[in-house]
Amino acid sequence: MIDLFIFSIVIALLISTGVYKSKRIKSESSYLFAARKTRWTALTATLVMTEFNSATLISFSSLGYVAGFWALLLPFIFLFGLLFYAGTVAKKWKAFDGLSVAGFFSQRYGQDIGSYASLLLLLAMLGFSAAYIKSLTLLFHPLLPFLNPWIISGALFVLVLGMGLRGGLIAIIRTDILSAIFTVLFFPLVAFFMWNSETLPPISYPTSFFAEEILPIKFVFSLTILTMFTYILAPWYGQKIFAAETGKIAYRSVIAAAFIIFLLYGSAILATAFFKYRGFECPSHEMALPHLIACCLPIGLRGFSYAVLFATSATTLTGVWSAMSAMWIGDFIKNSAISKQKNCKRSILITFMFATLSFLLANTLVDKVFDKLILANIPVAALSFGLLAGFYWKRASRQGVLFSIIMGCICGIGAYWIFGEEGGYTWYWAVYGIPLTFLTGITASLLYTNNQKKTLRI
Repeated sequence: MIDLFIFSIVIALLISTGVYKSKRIKSESSYLFAARKTRWTALTATLVMTEFNSATLISFSSLGYVAGFWALLLPFIFLFGLLFYAGTVAKKWKAFDGLSVAGFFSQRYGQDIGSYASLLLLLAMLGFSAAYIKSLTLLFHPLLPFLNPWIISGALFVLVLGMGLRGGLIAIIRTDILSAIFTVLFFPLVAFFMWNSETLPPISYPTSFFAEEILPIKFVFSLTILTMFTYILAPWYGQKIFAAETGKIAYRSVIAAAFIIFLLYGSAILATAFFKYRGFECPSHEMALPHLIACCLPIGLRGFSYAVLFATSATTLTGVWSAMSAMWIGDFIKNSAISKQKNCKRSILITFMFATLSFLLANTLVDKVFDKLILANIPVAALSFGLLAGFYWKRASRQGVLFSIIMGCICGIGAYWIFGEEGGYTWYWAVYGIPLTFLTGITASLLYTNNQKKTLRI
């Protein structure tokens, strides 16, 4: 009852923060982009909570349980990925300052390629958000084992919508600030708590050789490469960058968020590694973090922990749904520009529709969370040449981008189909597929020049 009370108090505080003054948000621009006046502290907090999500948290912490401290390599994926984002596109995106990241493709290469890019990104975001809902259900299942997963996910889904549906990006950023404070305090505390806990009768613990077999260095390297060339296109990041007050704020916020996210995921991995090292066991490695919370944390802190875990997914989900709404309106609704729309009813409806579709996919298609997260990156990585060439190479052409997108999808799907998860398909996709995608785009651009829609100076 104490845990339930504390959980309820924290959730009520998060929801009330999100809906506070939400009725005053009248324009669609404010709903989707927070009037483009977000400052450094708020932008850093919302970038952290957008990335720090329960799906990746479950995956990383489960590997901390089975591979031990070797799994501390995993947070470097996001450190390098986000630092690459800051150095290559953070200021560029703010200079573009459009309605969606796919809108850049429309202006640079033509409306048809922009629409194609938008559909690919929307498809990827549906996969991401479905995986986030599934992971949130897994986190709460030990707390409510007697309930059907549809019921658990449905209740959590309603709570998530309550946090950000009415207030849009302004409500999301307000909630993210409070959630970031809770999260930064909580995960290092849990890692310290497990480090300082008593040891049970010892159980087998992975040797360094066995740990490397569980988590090969090639796998970590390939995910780092894929993260670098997919995050630069992430619509949920692009929307937050568009909401920044200046390009300098955007650049500095991404750098700060990279190091904070690195420390948070590292703390979670340390906690589950110590959980295994101290002799605790759980029936499934994916349930390592939930079982740690249930077995080791004291009453009160346990309830607070579930509230924090809820916030990690809720803040990410609201950000992704908002970005999907902005992309759909900016890329496919031609009769009314966002800047001219005086109310946000249209955005609320579209956000609700995408959220509902994500909920249905989470309960019907998603089984292994981490695997589905990686697969959802295939259409995103396929667009990487078009983006970087559009920013940095004037000779990039429509045909070059189109051929690179096709090659990128073939490489990602082909690597998965030929090698599979057991065969380490991410290595072949990253090491051979990404360079081949860029080589195809460069070659086709040199063969077909001066055919792009328009060259942007950014």
